[in-house]
Amino acid sequence: MQIISKQPNVGTTIFTVMSKLATDVGALNLAQGFPSFDCAPHLTDLVNFYMSKGHNQYAPMAGVPALREAISEKTANLYCVNYHPESEVTVVSGATEALYAAITAVVCPQDEVIIFEPAYDSYAPSVELNGGIPVYISLEPPHYQIDWNLVKEKISPKTKLIIVNTPHNPTGKLLTKSDLDQLANLVQNTNIFILSDEVYEHITFDGTPHLSVMMHPILQERAFICGSFGKTFHITGWKIGYCLAPKALSAEFRKAHQWITFSTNTPVQYALADYLKKPDFYLELPDFYQKKRDKFIDGIKDSRFSYVPAQGSFFQNLNYQAITEENDYNLAIRLTHEIGVASVPASVFYHQKNDYKILRFCFAKSDEILEKASARLSKL
Repeated sequence: MQIISKQPNVGTTIFTVMSKLATDVGALNLAQGFPSFDCAPHLTDLVNFYMSKGHNQYAPMAGVPALREAISEKTANLYCVNYHPESEVTVVSGATEALYAAITAVVCPQDEVIIFEPAYDSYAPSVELNGGIPVYISLEPPHYQIDWNLVKEKISPKTKLIIVNTPHNPTGKLLTKSDLDQLANLVQNTNIFILSDEVYEHITFDGTPHLSVMMHPILQERAFICGSFGKTFHITGWKIGYCLAPKALSAEFRKAHQWITFSTNTPVQYALADYLKKPDFYLELPDFYQKKRDKFIDGIKDSRFSYVPAQGSFFQNLNYQAITEENDYNLAIRLTHEIGVASVPASVFYHQKNDYKILRFCFAKSDEILEKASARLSKL
């Protein structure tokens, strides 16, 4: 039997490739975006408590009411925007599922979707699997500014969705108020939806706040906002996130969600509902991760790498032009073997594999790992 692939050009994700290589050769894994440290013991205690209480069957499709209410309350307190927990908050099995369900909800065959690259690698395949056509706008280092005049030129009668990501993976860039205003001017009085990937919302640095797309009323009424507890509470392996959207959008979102996973881990939802009652657990994250970022860049300050400190996320890009003219993919492989530090080549985040001589490093690691990695990189 012969399979006709729906994704003939899609191979194994770079994160899987580099993490496996790091494991195989015993390298420090600063490639894949997951913490090397565990979550708070209190959170695992809560999960165990709710398991022992018998909360081990299917959760409601849209999520446990207590968690939806906690998400709604948290959102209102942080951003002064109200989402009804019953009809506008949906709990999902990881933010990647939320992205796919949102795209499925609104993208039809031949619809165009604007994607800013470098881009997280699930965006374009999700669009294509739904018959949509990715329309790429490439952002260039070191500042990755969006040219909104170019965006205006790219919008056509077929444009159905614009995907934004703030704080941005892999660049660490944050959208500004001006960005939101200009985006709103472009989509006002159109049928264009917004998908905003905000999984690093609580990880911003140097006193710069996260500006959610929901904070702009023109954008909020047409936006799917995707969040992640995995990134916030160091539990990426639990695969639990959520989507915030107005009632009509949420209804279509849930139609897709119910066929993708139907529902999400029940005891974990109850545990997170309790855990969210203490805002300090997420309000302290900026300081926690800024110390990680600063430790990493301080360790390589005398190296031959150049960089712009990340504004958010837990990734730092390093430019290696002063070291070698090697292809970034080949260099990432070589450094994993030779110095025992795994990274991700930034070219994989561009559909044409633009090579700006940049490697992405995850600094959500223990201080010991960051010190070892920066010492090895500084010898290049």
